Amino acid sequence: MNSKSNSSNTPQQRVTYHLSFSTKTLTTSLRERERERERVRVRNAKQKSKFNEHIILIFQLPTHPKRNPIILFFFNLLLSLKECKQKREREKERKDCLFVWVSMPMAELTQPEVYSPRSLQLWRTLLNWLAFFFQIFAQILRALGHQPLLSSSSSSSSTTHAFKPLPVAELPEQDSPAAVEIPASATVSVSDYDHSSEKLTVVLDLDETLVCAYETSSLPAVVRNQATEGGLKWFELECVSSDKECEGKPKVNYVTVFERPGLHEFLKELSEFANLILFTAGLEGYARPLVDRIDTENRFSLRLYRPSTTSTEYREHVKDLSCISRNPCRIVIVDNNPFSFLLQPSNGIPCIPFSAGQPHDTQLLDVILPLLKHLSQQKDVRPALYERFHMPEWFQKQGIPSSG
Repeated sequence: MNSKSNSSNTPQQRVTYHLSFSTKTLTTSLRERERERERVRVRNAKQKSKFNEHIILIFQLPTHPKRNPIILFFFNLLLSLKECKQKREREKERKDCLFVWVSMPMAELTQPEVYSPRSLQLWRTLLNWLAFFFQIFAQILRALGHQPLLSSSSSSSSTTHAFKPLPVAELPEQDSPAAVEIPASATVSVSDYDHSSEKLTVVLDLDETLVCAYETSSLPAVVRNQATEGGLKWFELECVSSDKECEGKPKVNYVTVFERPGLHEFLKELSEFANLILFTAGLEGYARPLVDRIDTENRFSLRLYRPSTTSTEYREHVKDLSCISRNPCRIVIVDNNPFSFLLQPSNGIPCIPFSAGQPHDTQLLDVILPLLKHLSQQKDVRPALYERFHMPEWFQKQGIPSSG
């Protein structure tokens, strides 16, 4: 009987024993994992305290991170990397818990932890990099200065001037960006212009010679503030374009114009011994209201715009002086783009381009005006200008044959 009862009770005892063993093993495994979690939390807390010490050191630098975009960027990047590392450790720990071989209720196996997607971290890091490069680009722009957005001809931007420049205090030579044109359809006729004057005829360019203009919508406020602090005079202008808006109304463009230092005094003194003519490659819709603002006393006896320029096999928008005067001995042109007077190279004065980043420019009064006074006393201006600039040889070096 005893042998039978023992044999009959053996399966139940085995089931009880296995259940008890499994429960103890599971409890032990969970306790060990909980202790391991606690050790990880302690270690992370220590690392976080050390990390905070480093962050405090960063904030104690002489240059505050909020004022230095480079330090601020690396600070944010360090935080992101640290957060990613900690969340990867929690993710790994969570996956280890899910591999427990005993079936348990989901409420006991899952933890109420919130995990942000890894793609979110990647996007955040990418945005930090973009912000960093944008701030570096902004600093480069502030260091290099800004160039005029409105210029008379795009050909001057790619020209490296090898001719002898006018003597002047050291001024940075800068390449102007592509021109932003404000077109107009009106033209100027020069057939009725009087060429009988014995005065010296001085043809003046507009953009980057007398003024520089920027499109108001793309002009940084720092440029305007720096120019104002430097003493430059400026004004805003509305220019009517030939382009039409959606409703058929003419499009209006807004520009900010900076006057070259000494402009009004230069025009006043120059008009006393010379006939002044404005000749610009800009279109009339932009140039005419601008000249109305800087020439309130009508010192320019004639205004010529882009339709009056000539196209050659070498350059477009060339200013042919023969349409103004038949006497080449008593006419001179002042232009920042030497290709504008390639048809009469011995009658041109190449000047340094003007931009809003040159508030202390003295070209008009100290360099160009004395030269024009000297030329006004010459019977023929070409020998003096040739001896000064040697423009025919310069054009030959550019692959343009001399045209006189």
